[in-house]
Amino acid sequence: MLIRARQALRHLVTYGKGGTMTPAIPGFTYQRVPVADGVSLNAAVAGSGTPIVLLHGFPQTHLMWRHVAADLAADHTVICPDLRGYGASDKPAETDSTTYAKRTMAADIIALARALGHERFALAGHDRGALVAIRAGLDHPETITHLASLDVLPTLDMWEAMRGTSAAVGFHLYLMAQPPGLPEQMIAASPDAFFGHFLDIWANDPQAIPADVRAAYLDACRDAVPSIVADYRASAGIDVGHDQADRAAGNRLRMPVTVLQQDWGPALGFDAAELWTAWAPDLRHTTVTCGHFMAEEAPADVANALRNLLTR
Repeated sequence: MLIRARQALRHLVTYGKGGTMTPAIPGFTYQRVPVADGVSLNAAVAGSGTPIVLLHGFPQTHLMWRHVAADLAADHTVICPDLRGYGASDKPAETDSTTYAKRTMAADIIALARALGHERFALAGHDRGALVAIRAGLDHPETITHLASLDVLPTLDMWEAMRGTSAAVGFHLYLMAQPPGLPEQMIAASPDAFFGHFLDIWANDPQAIPADVRAAYLDACRDAVPSIVADYRASAGIDVGHDQADRAAGNRLRMPVTVLQQDWGPALGFDAAELWTAWAPDLRHTTVTCGHFMAEEAPADVANALRNLLTR
């Protein structure tokens, strides 16, 4: 099934917004769905059966799920949105700390699924999308049936774990945590170099992100510098406060949880599985042999893990 998906992607279909043509997932229909006042999300939808929503990471769009989504659509309803502030979704100005709080972005996803007719659904996220998924699971346990996180720690644990020289790998987290102005100016001065840097160093297999997909990612990021920075700024502020409140209250993820992470090795100085256990009593934590972009580098492993999650 994944082989057929890859073959189809040699001839990516496109959808247009404002006259701009962008790669799209073959066999998926595209629509813009209002989810909040003045905010609509671009979403790709296909398949039938129990629903699963797939949330992308940085510096990507929904297109990162192209292989996995095509596989799962054989027997599930698959919904792949661009997060608020990313891709072809709306990018509201950062008026306060809540605009790009993960709580707000999670509420977007709940509203999206409901607008498409799904009151309960499984949710998987990679990187930034995983942070949104975690917050959705904590805030809406009656709605999220299963949850998967790809290659990220919960926000509070991420900041507590990063220390000393090992924190240099997350320099972008500290840069985009700064007050509005400087980070936006610095990144906008050379966006392709900034966002391309992460596409280069985080992929073990550069061929996993072909030229047309890479160009689509860079185009999308180039147009979204303020909103991407606002997303990261929220993770250094209001998102931490929300996690702290949940930890103090003993609020945990009640649904089955699967965590896939690349082998970070001992250099970072923490046990990721142990950190995750504190949040997810029903946890399966697996190391995947690939780079950060595992849905593109090891799509069969990711698809199998999600299918196994949905049987729990």
